[in-house]
Parts: sequence; C-alpha cells; structure tokens
Amino acid sequence: MEKKSSLQQKMTSLILLIGHLILLIPLIGAEECVICDYFVLVGEPTAISCPIITLPVLHSDYNLTWYKNGSATPVTTERDSRIHQQEGLLWFIPAVLEDSGLYECDVRNLNRSNKKTINLTVFKNDNGLCFNGKMKYEQKVVSTNTGKIICPDLEHFKNEDDQPEVHWYKECKPGFLEDKRLLLAEGENAVLIRNVSAQDRGNYTCRMVYTYMGKQYNVSRTMSLEVKERPPQMRPEFIYPKNNTIEVELGSHVVMECNVSSGINGLIPFWQVNDEDVDSFDSTYREQFYEEGMPHGIAVSGTKFNISKVKVKDYAHKFFCHVIYGSRQFTAYIKLERPAQNIQVYLIGGGVSLIFLVFFALLIYKIFKIDIVLWYRDSCHPFLGKKVSDGKIYDAYVLYPKNRASYLHSSDIFALKILPEVLERQCGYNLFIFGRDDLPGEAVISVADEKIRQSRRVIIVLVPEPSCYSVTEDVSEKHLAMYNALIQVGIKVILIELEKIQDYANMPEAIKYIKQKHGAIRWKGDFLESSYSASTRFWKKVRYHMPSRKSMSSLGLHLLTRDSNSP
Repeated sequence: MEKKSSLQQKMTSLILLIGHLILLIPLIGAEECVICDYFVLVGEPTAISCPIITLPVLHSDYNLTWYKNGSATPVTTERDSRIHQQEGLLWFIPAVLEDSGLYECDVRNLNRSNKKTINLTVFKNDNGLCFNGKMKYEQKVVSTNTGKIICPDLEHFKNEDDQPEVHWYKECKPGFLEDKRLLLAEGENAVLIRNVSAQDRGNYTCRMVYTYMGKQYNVSRTMSLEVKERPPQMRPEFIYPKNNTIEVELGSHVVMECNVSSGINGLIPFWQVNDEDVDSFDSTYREQFYEEGMPHGIAVSGTKFNISKVKVKDYAHKFFCHVIYGSRQFTAYIKLERPAQNIQVYLIGGGVSLIFLVFFALLIYKIFKIDIVLWYRDSCHPFLGKKVSDGKIYDAYVLYPKNRASYLHSSDIFALKILPEVLERQCGYNLFIFGRDDLPGEAVISVADEKIRQSRRVIIVLVPEPSCYSVTEDVSEKHLAMYNALIQVGIKVILIELEKIQDYANMPEAIKYIKQKHGAIRWKGDFLESSYSASTRFWKKVRYHMPSRKSMSSLGLHLLTRDSNSP
C-alpha cells in the first residue's frame, strides 16, 4: 500500500507541473488552421476573434486590424456600423447572407507581422427546422455517466444589465427539461443529464436574446449530441506474468516486467520478493512504472526492473507482482530457474561430428585405400584362422607377349625377371609363368587352360605394338585364345601396361573387354634394380589386386617343388 501511495503522489505532482506549464503559453501561439471556419445564422449577430491572438487581452505592443479579403481598407471601428471591429473582434450585428466570405486579421508589432484568413458562412435554417444540418456543434457524452450539453461561444453576448436567459429546445421543441434527469447548470449556459442513455441522442438548440444599442437580436446555437457506450468495468487481468517459471543462466541479464490490463486508469502494479519491495531486496534493482492507453477504453499498466546479473539467491525466491483494485489485491508471480541441459544440442553435435568423422574416414580410405588394405593383410594375416582351401595352386597366371628376336624384349625382362623378383621372392606369391614353369613338349593350349583354372588371378602384360597380338602360330598368340575362357571361369584379371597405350582399337576383343571392366595398371619404372622394390606405388597397386599372400611355409614348399622340377 505504501508503494502505491508513493507512486500516486509522483503522478499527481507530474500532472500539476504540466498544468503550470500550460498556463505559461504566450499569447501568440501555434496556428492550428490555415483558413479558420466560422458560421452564423442569418439575422443573428456574431463576433469573430483572430486565432493568432488570445482575446480579450491585447498587449499595447500589438496592433490588430481586420480587412475584408482582397481589400486594403481596414474594417471600420464605428460601433453603429453593422460590420465593425472593436477590441480585436470583428462584429456583424446582424449578419446577412451577403457577408459570407473571407476576412483577414493582421497582427503587427515592432518586429513582425502575422496574418490569418477567416472564412465566414452565413446560413439559413433547413425547411421546417430551427437549425441547419450542416452547421452544428458536435458534442459527446458517455452513457451511465452524468453528461453536460454546453451552449458554446456566448462569452461576447453578455448584456450589461443582467445575465442573459437561455432557452433550450430538443429537435426544435421545448419542454424536454421536464425530465427529472435533466438540470440547468446555473451560470454555465449548460444542461446536465444524469444517467445518460441512448435516448438522449439528438439535436439540442440553445437561444438567448442579445441587446445592442437598444435593439434585440436572437443568438442561437445547435449541438448534435452523441452518446458513447461506457466500456464495461474490467477487473484487472495480468497479461504477464502468469504464475510461470522462466529459465535463465547464472550471471545473465533479465528484465522482469509485469503488465496488467483493465478498464480503469491509475492502477499501479508493483513488485515484491521475500515480502519486501524489490529495490529493498536488492539495491541494484530499480523499479519503473508506466501506463498506456489502448483502444476500446482498455488501459495497460506496467512496472519493470532489471536484474543486471542473475545471482544464486535469485533462484530461491518467487517474484510477486501485486495490483490493488478497490479493497482487493491481485497477485501473479514469476520464478527463475537454471536451464536444464539441452541433450538435443549434444545429440545434434554428436551426430554432426559422427557424420563428419565418417566422411573424413571415407575420404582417407579413398586416398589411402591401397595402403590400408595392404597394411591389414600384412598385420592381420598371421592372426586369421586357416581358410578352407579353394583348390587353387597358383596365386597368378602370368601371360605376356613374346618376341621372336634373339634379344629379350622388355616384356620378357619384366615377366621373367622383375615380376618373379618382387611378387615371389619379396611378397611370397606363387606364380605360373608360361615359358618358365611349363615342361618341354607339353601342349600349349591344354597347359594354359589347366594352369589358368588352378590360378586365383591372371596377370596380362601389355605392350603398345598391336602386331604382338596378331593371330599367328606363336605361343603368345595361342595364349590369347584363352582370354574368352577367362571370362567364362570368372577369374579376376590384372592388366599391366609396360608403356602407355593410347588406343585399344587394334587390341583383341577380349583384352578390350577386360580393360573396360577392370582397368589397367601402367608401369612407370625402368629396368634397373631401383624398380625391384615392392614398396613402390606401382607394386602396391599390383599387390592390392592380388589375393592375400601365402604363408612362408607354403612359399618354401613351392620353391622346393620348383627347384626339384628344374632341369
């Protein structure tokens, strides 16, 4: 309650200050209209004031003069003239239809001159009525309240002898003041209506008699009264908070805001925590009150304070927002709590990391696939259990073109010297090389067919000369007849190009088919001893396509058998 009283006193002081400032507005004020409109019923007097100057007070430093628009001659100051100016006012006693038009007031002092144009309309009443429907004053009252109908602009028509008597009419008919809800407001030229209802809408006319220089004139005003429905009384409703909890991090900044809606202005919500005002609970909290008007007569009152850095103690209490309405107090609270760990963030992060890891692993495998496979064979082969024999004797059957010349062709050197040195002696593979391992007198076709079926791979050494693959009686050409059998048996074929072959167009169909299906490995080395190393890139590719190597015991047995068969 003390909190509310303090805030109300502050608001009252602010309103009084604004009132004092309004009283200090100077006589020459802001011009609210470019051409100001006045209207008067024909035959009635009117007095027009200049909107630049607040009348009836005029400083001696100012000189105000009226002109008919377009005329350089000032309006006369003779009081017995029907149109004259007096004490800053432009008088028409009475006005006639021809007076309608523009008039100009000119205010001068030593430093400046200011002019304003006035538009005067002299009208006649509508047929059968005491007013013109286009020349009415609009006034509004609120239902169920006490309303007031004011007869305006009569301050210049006070008779010297006594207060003029004002007669009232509703829809041009007298007698409506017999209603007990209506009462004349003495000295105000107004009618009070108690408990305003929709039936009080309508046109009200006030009329008085003004005496000037011994003649009497009627002065009338017609007001169109609109009755607005009073907005229903609303009990205060908390927009926020709603007895809820919010998650905030320790040390974070939080704005604690409370908003209350109602049909009443002046409600002052306030914050409390631990049964004391928030700024008493923590001196760093500074509460700030505000109020806003909303459509349909709804008012929103609010108060807020900042928690610049959330402390541990802030989690231990509820922050209550109170508002007092009549004799009742309404309350809502908000509580701070630490946020729970967001498992979803970790799951998403873990999933993204896993995808990245898999992608990175696939990339590494693609780049180093050959090295990884060879490392696996070398590292894990001794620990793998013995496999069931596939019935094969040889790891690879080597097929190469032979040259009829007396000197060795490069393919002979590669097939008979380099290939055995690397694959057999260094890597432990068992090869069948035609021309080295076959016995004299054996049928070429039958031996090739048998040995190929006993082999796990077929290595075909290629050279660019297509003449080496022409159909002749040479042994190498007879070996080519076995290519179709390779496809039938389904043995994996390894093509080795001793030199880059640009075009396979002149190659046998079997070789073109194998190249398209399996590709080829190109030899980039020379025939020196530096090329006899199994760790070079070329031999790694060959070993990658070869099956897992045999154990050294099998290798020794094979070499022993070969040596015993050698001549």
